[in-house]
Amino acid sequence: MRLVIVSGLSGSGKSVAINTLEDNDFYCIDNLPLNMLPICIEQLTATMSNFYERIAIGVDARSVSHDAQAFPNIIKKFRQQDFDLELVYLEASEETLIQRYRETGRKHPFTKSGLPLIDAIHTEKQILAEVILLADISIDTTSTNVRQLRSIVTDQVCRDKSATLTLLLQSFGFKYSVPNDSNYVFDVRFLPNPYWEPHLRNLTGYHPKVIEYLQSHEEVIQMTTSIGDFIDSWISHFSRESRNYLCVSIGCTGGQHRSVHITEFLADRFRKSADRHVLVRHRDLKY
Repeated sequence: MRLVIVSGLSGSGKSVAINTLEDNDFYCIDNLPLNMLPICIEQLTATMSNFYERIAIGVDARSVSHDAQAFPNIIKKFRQQDFDLELVYLEASEETLIQRYRETGRKHPFTKSGLPLIDAIHTEKQILAEVILLADISIDTTSTNVRQLRSIVTDQVCRDKSATLTLLLQSFGFKYSVPNDSNYVFDVRFLPNPYWEPHLRNLTGYHPKVIEYLQSHEEVIQMTTSIGDFIDSWISHFSRESRNYLCVSIGCTGGQHRSVHITEFLADRFRKSADRHVLVRHRDLKY
């Protein structure tokens, strides 16, 4: 049985994630009370039906708040059993969450007790502090729209499980913040910047002229090779610890040239390995 548990901050996109999983043939249950989670799984397992081979369950902070220690114990118990279990955690910056609630006019679950919105967000983050530490996949939706989030969930969660490890290579611009869902972050802002070349400024790291410019500098080649060698050296340790997802983010100033170029070159390198599922995301690229 494949079991995906979805949790995270209210307003970060949990409902979108659940709906995406349902569209990919998962049997989904949202906002299940925590104390019912083991009973629910036991009942679904007992049916021995192909209909329940892929299950996704949403668990929110209101349920976890009643017994903060129960959730880690439940996850540990499931992992000791014959489940293909993944815990997916969604989050976003406080500013983004506040903006989303203002735009939708909806109430945060914890404002019902009279808390201001910002205090409700802080309370929820404290409740879920232990949950994020258990996550197999963490998704930061601060700079992500609904369509992009659906694509991320489809690629990272609904993927073909024949690959032993999924490697997400992500470019970004430091001027737009560092992705919170990164396992490793590499800063390439010290490399020669095509932005300062007038004929390259409006192009991207995909363009042959930008590629030619960057590849003409030895330090770009050395940095790309060094990052690739680092990943190669440590990726096996993730696999041995039963980690099936690794996110490596490459950042330059604006996320248009250097980080895009290096990310694409690394993707070409690691796609040659049959035991890895390689994904590429250019978070801040303006096509």
